[in-house]
Amino acid sequence: MNRRLALAALAVALLATLAGCSAFSGGISDEQLDQDGNYSELRDSDADVAIELEDGNLISDGEFQAVYDLNGSEELSLYRSTLFREEPLEINSVRYWYPNGTELTGSELEVEQGRSETTVQVPDENGTLAFAGDAGRKTFRLPAYVEGSYEVTVPEGHRTSNFLFGDVAPNGYEREIVDGRERLSWDDLDSTISLRYYLARDVPLFLGLIGVVVLLGGVGIGYYYWQVKQLEREREEFGLDIDTDDDSDGGPPGLL
Repeated sequence: MNRRLALAALAVALLATLAGCSAFSGGISDEQLDQDGNYSELRDSDADVAIELEDGNLISDGEFQAVYDLNGSEELSLYRSTLFREEPLEINSVRYWYPNGTELTGSELEVEQGRSETTVQVPDENGTLAFAGDAGRKTFRLPAYVEGSYEVTVPEGHRTSNFLFGDVAPNGYEREIVDGRERLSWDDLDSTISLRYYLARDVPLFLGLIGVVVLLGGVGIGYYYWQVKQLEREREEFGLDIDTDDDSDGGPPGLL
């Protein structure tokens, strides 16, 4: 009897573990896959992959939208690399277009999320796939899931050009301003895109703050120097100045 109870407990524990693994792997709901997404401008791009970034705030991260001309790929494995392993990319607002323009929503595609990647299978390798996901606060990092030309538009009012606050990798890109927004483009890319961007209006504020700190520091140093000189004058007036220069008699310096 005890043996049966032990086996039953083991079976329950095993089922719970498997359920936990399933929950950990997650899965993307049809509602999430079919969320609204506006990809019309990105689809007009001449690049094989067009990405647009939206800024976050103190509470939430930013978001990106991406459109991929598959060019012979029937399946995309979407992931993000962390310090220890690869994690599946959380996506939403998935859309697919056949070459003739017929549209499918994400729930009409085969989308599976595992422990290390999210796999999207499409019915035609020459179609176009679009999806959205989370971007960081002032940062963006995403592998190049397909080879080809890339365009990335940073959030409105942001820039990457200042070397102190911005950074772009890999090299070999072109930078231009289109409708007031910075756009980065690569003719051929097969490695991870990594961006750090900043609000352009923050740079003058930062430089102004540095100027105020320098000014206050200069005033503080000048005031300290004035106090030292004032103390020296007072010592001279009271005959307390110590002469350390004239030691011709070989004796110790004395009071004047």
